[in-house]
Amino acid sequence: MTAAKSTSTATSAATNAARPAPKPTTILLVRHAETPTTGKVLPGRATGLQLSNKGISQAEARATTIANTHKIAAIYSSPMERAQQTAAPISTATNRKIHIHEGLNECDFGRWTGRRLKSLYKLPAWKVVQRTPSNFRFPDGESFLEMQSRIVVTLGELARQHRGKTVVAVSHADTIKAALAHCLGMHLDMFQRLTISPASQTTIQLVVAPSGVATPMVISVNT
Repeated sequence: MTAAKSTSTATSAATNAARPAPKPTTILLVRHAETPTTGKVLPGRATGLQLSNKGISQAEARATTIANTHKIAAIYSSPMERAQQTAAPISTATNRKIHIHEGLNECDFGRWTGRRLKSLYKLPAWKVVQRTPSNFRFPDGESFLEMQSRIVVTLGELARQHRGKTVVAVSHADTIKAALAHCLGMHLDMFQRLTISPASQTTIQLVVAPSGVATPMVISVNT
């Protein structure tokens, strides 16, 4: 190596060392609160489903916790009514507007939308959903892989848009579980082992490199 190259390399290394490390973007993934059909029906993207009285209380409690523990830069919500209802008290408590983001939407369950879970449990396809979801596509709907890709891309977008800040993203159980599996380096076939309760908060951080690539870290799950 010539003296000139050696000096250039040393200068570059010194510059990189002096450059502060990028601050992570914190994303609070909040599942929508309880509805009258939670645990009974696969609602999917059917419209008109509202929170139950218990769900309203859950959403208000979550809003209080978030407002007391975080400085929120922005709030994003799935377009589903139950998600927007959950985001509403968070918006009030933090004085931040709700932005609707399609990337946070529930999985498109296609012809399974609105069916009772007891009837779905009896189908041979339900075993595929539970054991090898990466191989499953809902009839006339979305695959789990497509859902996971969608939410991962969305979280990367939010991280790049709000670098170093904290945002709330209100979504759905399967969507959050798929995102969490990606962040943990889990195969999608194991995402059914995760639990995301109504109105729970799962906190992740994404460090955005100068190249734009977002590297995730899981801080807490289902709190």
